[in-house]
Formats: sequence, structure tokens, C-alpha cells
Amino acid sequence: MIALPARDDAYDYEYFGKKCDAIVLMNYDQHWLTSAPGPIAAQDWFVENLRQVLEVVPAQKIVVGIANYAYDWSTAPKKENEPAAEFDIQGALLHVKESETDVEFDSDSLNPHYSYYDEHNHAHQVWMLDAVTAYNQLRASERLGVQGTALWRLGSADTSLWPIWDAAHADDAARQKLTDLAPGPDLILEGDGDFWHITDTPKHGRRSFEYDATADLFTDETYEAIPLSYNIDQFGAANKKIALSFDDGPDPKWTPKILDVLKQKNVPGVFFVIGNMANQRPDILKREYAEGHEIGNHTFTHPKFDDTISRTEIRWQLNLTERLIESTLGAKSILFRPPYGIDHQPEFAEEVAQLPYPQELGYLIVGQRIDPDDWSLRDGKPIPAKETVDRVLRQANKGNIILLHDGGGDRSQTLAALPQIIDALRAEGYQFVSASDLIGKTRAQVMLPLSPEEQFEARADGFIFGIFQYFRFFIGIIFVLGIFLVSGRAVVIGLLALIEKLRPDRAVMSNPPPSVTVLIPAHNEENVIVQTIASVLLSDLEDLRVIVVDDGSADKTGELLDANFSHEPRVHIIHQVNRGKAAALSHAMSLLVDTEIVVTIDADTEIEPDAIRNLIRHFSDPQVGAVAGNVKVGNRSRWLTRWQALEYITSQNMEKRAFDLLNCITVVPGALGAWRKKAIEAAGGITADTVAEDADLTIAIRRLGWRVSYDEEATAWTEAPETAGQLIRQRFRWTFGTLQSFWKHGDTLLRPKYGTLGWIALPNIFVFQLVLPLISPIIDLMFFGSLLLWVLAQFRVTRLPQLWTTADVEKSVLFFLGFLLIDVLTCMVAFALEHKEDWTLLFPVLLQRFYYRQLMYVVLFRSVREAVSGRPVGWRGVESEAPPPARKAPPKPAPAEGN
Repeated sequence: MIALPARDDAYDYEYFGKKCDAIVLMNYDQHWLTSAPGPIAAQDWFVENLRQVLEVVPAQKIVVGIANYAYDWSTAPKKENEPAAEFDIQGALLHVKESETDVEFDSDSLNPHYSYYDEHNHAHQVWMLDAVTAYNQLRASERLGVQGTALWRLGSADTSLWPIWDAAHADDAARQKLTDLAPGPDLILEGDGDFWHITDTPKHGRRSFEYDATADLFTDETYEAIPLSYNIDQFGAANKKIALSFDDGPDPKWTPKILDVLKQKNVPGVFFVIGNMANQRPDILKREYAEGHEIGNHTFTHPKFDDTISRTEIRWQLNLTERLIESTLGAKSILFRPPYGIDHQPEFAEEVAQLPYPQELGYLIVGQRIDPDDWSLRDGKPIPAKETVDRVLRQANKGNIILLHDGGGDRSQTLAALPQIIDALRAEGYQFVSASDLIGKTRAQVMLPLSPEEQFEARADGFIFGIFQYFRFFIGIIFVLGIFLVSGRAVVIGLLALIEKLRPDRAVMSNPPPSVTVLIPAHNEENVIVQTIASVLLSDLEDLRVIVVDDGSADKTGELLDANFSHEPRVHIIHQVNRGKAAALSHAMSLLVDTEIVVTIDADTEIEPDAIRNLIRHFSDPQVGAVAGNVKVGNRSRWLTRWQALEYITSQNMEKRAFDLLNCITVVPGALGAWRKKAIEAAGGITADTVAEDADLTIAIRRLGWRVSYDEEATAWTEAPETAGQLIRQRFRWTFGTLQSFWKHGDTLLRPKYGTLGWIALPNIFVFQLVLPLISPIIDLMFFGSLLLWVLAQFRVTRLPQLWTTADVEKSVLFFLGFLLIDVLTCMVAFALEHKEDWTLLFPVLLQRFYYRQLMYVVLFRSVREAVSGRPVGWRGVESEAPPPARKAPPKPAPAEGN
């Protein structure tokens, strides 16, 4: 493709038509910049050019260039070949408005034109190509069958051009769109200086026209109203005077150092503060004001001032910051500088579209024409100080306010450049003044004192901002502390579990082995009861006795027990009305006469053949009162049960390993646990004081001085809940029972007498199973809510004032990712410690953690609610209220042997 001028004998159009895929025919400049004034592209001239080219070049290779701009020829004496001025259509129409002339439409060329006299009384002739001429040329090109059209130039065209550009065979509706002329993008700047006052806002123009339907041509047009953009009065220019301004602070690291330099050099400055930053360091804000500097409003969270920000948010952003300034300094500032996109002198309408509203609110808009871009980075580092100094010196004669930054990043180079800038400009004869001095005012006139009513409001605002800051600080501390506590606990638990794994296993079976009885309470377990008892009977331990208590099952549990095991001499079956798990176990205990060791197994749990042997070998140590087995999830066919399998390995069993080392295991699980009968009796037996009888009994035995151990080789496979509802009911009973046990044995908390039980185990329950889970939902809600608002703000969905800054979010995300990394590594350690585990369970660990976190919130809050209400909780869930049965006083505790 090649671009060629129209009607130029220097070019062989036929040759290029054969050699090129397409020719862009620049069908304009009939009169050009250095020619005499005249039409830029008369309609007949335009059409004739096309016809001549089409004689030698196929139409399908022609792309017609259509122009939209203006040439301004002056009659003033000029040098040879001095060109005319070139304007976009908006600029040309603005000259029409300013010179109070009218646009005429030449009936011969069908091009608009006008003339005017400048301030030197020199006549000017201006010819234009606008949307009307473009329509005529588009239709002519269309009739001649060319391949397409192209616009010269983008950005200079008539704003009403686009509705008709792609309208092939345009109708009356399309043509009527030419009557409305939208304001152009360029600003109307008047005066001189770094302060802005918007004197007029954009206004649409209006055109009328005459249309010849037969020829499909516009034959006349009239501009009835000229489209106007923002009219900005610039003021504050002063010879050899410079004001230093600083944005994005106060920063606790850089702002005090910048203030030190200004104090040393005796130079005033104006600090445009971000409200959120100032609220964190009001002491720096007070210092800025106390040392004679001026304070300006730079919004509360530094949002982008473009078409995505609403008037409501602008009001919030400005009012919050203004109220903060008032409550901190006792004065209100009328100085305002918009953030982000117009941290430079404005050039286009979209850059100032939001500024009329702050002006309506009474603010004085402060710009800057000396901008060294000290905020910019090169290879991730701030630009060198020398470069900042050089840029300021080059721009010093262009304006009166220098833009620097005291916050928002690494300002070391700005700090290094500042004294050099001051010294260099003073050497060139510049005087450093305050921003208010540039407009002939004092600081008191731009930072107004408060009235008595405003002082009262400021004190109230100060209290609210203080509360907000303390609240924000408190939430941040809790968030970080929570992550450190949970992560620290995970690391400690992992290390302790690893040490426990590396310890030599000194547990050996006594000779002869102790007598053992297995207790299995059952309630509505028809699907699993047969398999459970069968797995127990396959145990490799001889002389094993089994007592099964059918606790009022409403299904076929009792029938299956009788049908399968009534003739098995090792199995004793008891049927009783439903009284709960603790009562069922107590009933079975009452039948034990000569048993030394009691093994409890849940009715939905199958055990390995060597499980019981591995448990009871620990009782060769006379100090051992109970031993916890290694319980795993057997039904891993669903995602929910696989997640529970992951939890058993990485949480419950991992903790038991660690606490075995410290002798502070708090739960010997009912699914598989072994107990010294003497220890049970010394602890008062199996009671119904809590719904977690295993936790209650474990703590009761441990507080008497017995040792509670864990055996990883004693493996049991339990039936995990397969629905979320079942899981919530199960975990509710566990959690509620744990809280009951904690309350019941709370007198051991932090008591040296009880060793690691009081110093580690119970504090672990209180902190990590009660306090942190209770406050975590609030922290999560605020963290993820603020994170969501921050993310939405980045995509311009919302810009509500945020609790956290971008830096806060980045730090929080790093902390959170660190926490997740530690959690994953700890889980990997847990799997490494297990024997032949399925590592594929680890794949959804993060999703599992998130799901369980929310689920456990529900369970814990429900547990706390039930505890407060005092409602009794049964084996399967919440029971109807009924008077609790009278309990017999427990027997007098007996100390552990050797303790």
C-alpha cells in the first residue's frame, strides 16, 4: 500500500496501481500551506481527481483520503514560503467565536470558510473541511465504487463526523445527526499561571444545512452555535517566583526529612495530603502546619479523577480529608490538587471533567507546570536526583509551582534533589514563596480559621477519626497476630511431631499381657455394626472380650447384633433404652470385673488386626493411663469425606503426635482408644457431664498425673459424615463437648500443679479453638471485604473510601500467602509422618482449608449459642429441654502409680 497526493504529474498512478495492493489517494490540499488562500478540497475538484485516477487504477485498489482540518492564511507581510497556520476543526471554530465572525459556505467549492482580523489588524482567511464536506466526499467516493476511505487526521476532525462516516447510503436520520456538534477535546486556556479557575463548561454546537436529495449533496450549511469546551482561566504567574509543592504524604519516613531540609533552607512549601495517610500520622500534619507551610486537599484515598468517579465519591473524598485537616489543625484549606491523571498541566477535556465539582464546593484548584516526574521509576528504582534537578531547571521558566512527592514510594532521590533544586534556583535569581503568595493572598486566606460552630464539629470529627484509626490499628494487629499465632503453632506442632516420630519406640508388651475388654456403644448403626465387631474379633490379641451396648437403636442394629453375634462367646450384647453414649459406656463398665485395660471403639469404626495389641503394649509403663489410636477416614469416595481424611491426618493426628511428646493430649478418641480401668475409676468414671465424654475423661485422667500416649501403628478406619449437614451435627457435638470439658476443667488453666495440661493443652483450646475462631469471621469479613473493594476499585467498579491502602493490602496478602505456605508445608510434614498415606489428598488442601474454616465458624457459633442458652445436647444433636438426670457422686480420685 502506498499513499499518493491527488493530481500530481510527478507520480505514475498506473504504475503504482499495478505494483501495489492499494493506493491511498490523498484527495485534499487543492490549496496548501504555502499557496494562496482557497478551498482545501472543492467538491468538483475532489470528484475529478477520482475520475482521473480511476482511468488507470482499478476501483478496488483505491482508498480515498478525506480531510478534516482548517488552514489559516494571513495577509500580514511574511517571509518567503512562510506557511499558513493549521488548525483542527475545534480550534478553527473557536476562532470564529473569539473573532465574532460567521462561517460562510462557498456555493462553488462546497467548502466552508470565514475571515477575521487579528489583534494587529491583519486580515485572515480560513478555509475548512468539516463533517458536511466529508459527507459530500464520502457519497461521491461511494458512487464511484472505490474500495474504501480514510480520514486525515484523527484528532483534528469535526466531532459530528462519526455518525455519518460508516453510514453507507445514509438516510435522513443519519444526516440529522450532523446538526449536533459535540464539544471538542481541547481546552480553552486563557491567562497565565499554575492556578486554574474553570469559567465555562462544555456546550454543544448546532448547525443547519440545505440538502439536495437528487444529487445527494449538502449545498449549504450554517453554524448557528459554536461548540465550546472547558474554558479555564489560568492565573498566579509571577516573575522569578517559585513555590514548592509536595503530594501524596505525609509519609512517616520521608516527610519529616523533607521538612528538615525546608527548615534548614528557610523555604515554605505546600503539602497536598492524602487523608488516609494524614489520619495515620496527624503529628506530621501538625508539624507541617506549625512550621509555616500550607496544607492542601489531595483526596482521602487518592482515586483516579476520571469518568469512573462519581460526584458522590468526590464529595466523600474531599469532605473526609477536609474534616480531618480541620479536626487536626483547627483550620480549613481551600487548596485542592486532583490526584493521578492530571498531576500535570491539563491539555484535554477528559482530564478536567471532574474538576468543576470541587470548584463548586469552594476549592481553589492548584496545578503545576514544573513537573520533573520524581515519582517515576527506571528499572524499578527512582530516577536519580541529578536528573530531577536538571528537569526542574529546564522547566523553571515555564511556570511557578514545582511538583514533588513526599509520599507514595521511595523518595530518597527526591530528598537528595531538594536542597540542590533550592540552591540552583536561588543562584538563578528565583525567590521561593508560598503558593498563596503567587495569587496575592496570605496563608490565613487559603487556610481559613474555624468558626466556633466549626470548631465544635472539628472536635467531634477528631474523635471519630481517632476511633477509626484505633479500630483500623486494632483490626490490623489482630489480623497479623492471628496469622503469627496460627502459623507459629503450625510450625511448633510440626517440629514436635517430627521429634516424636524420631524418638525410639520403647513400648513393649508385658508378659503376660493385661486382660482387655473392648466396649462398643451403638445407636442406629445397622450399616456398619457387623463389620466393626468382625474387625475386632479378627484382632491378633488372645482372650479378648467384647461388650456391645445397643443404646435404643430404632433401626436394625439390635437385630443384626443378635443374628450375627449372639452365639459368639467373646461378645456380650446389651440392649437398653436410649440414654446416650456416656450412659452406654458406663453400663458396660459396670459389668467389668477382672479387666485391667478397656478399649473403646465407635460402632462405625473398623480396626486393623494389630491395633489393640499396639495400644495395650504402652500399659507396661505403670504411669500410662490412656492411649490414643491413629484414626483415619475409611470412606474416601466423596470430596467431603476426602477432605475429612485430610483433616484427620494434618490436624487431629498431627496434634496428637506433638502433644504426646509433651504429655498433654486432651482427647483419646472414642473411635479407638485404650484406658487403664483403674485410671477411669480414679477419674470418676465415664460421666455424662459433657457430650464429649472422651475429651472429658482424657483431661480428668491427665490431671490426676497419669500419662496419655499416642500410637501411630494402632490404626482404625472410621465412617465419616458424607453430607455437610451430618458433618455439622458431628462437629457441633465435638466442639460443644470440648467447650464443656474446658469449662469443667478450667481450674487447671495455668496451674503449675498440672504441668503441660494447664500451661499448654487448655490454653491451646482456649486460644485456638475458642477465641481466634470467634473473632476470625469478623477479621475475615473485613479483610476480604476490603480486599474486594480494593480489587473492584482497580477495575473501576467502585471507589468507596477504603479501610486499607494499597500498601496495606500488599502486606496483608503477603502475610496471608506466608500463612498458607506454612500451612501447606506443615500438611506435607504430616503426610510424611504417616505410613503409606494417599498423597493425592493434599491436592485440594487450600480449598479444604477455606471450606472448613467457614464450616467451623458455623459450628463454633452454634456451640457458643447453645452453651449460653443452657440447652442440653445429646449424642446426635440438640435435644428437647428436660431436667437432667441426677448423677451419683464420683468415687474419690486415686493417684497414678508411680506419680
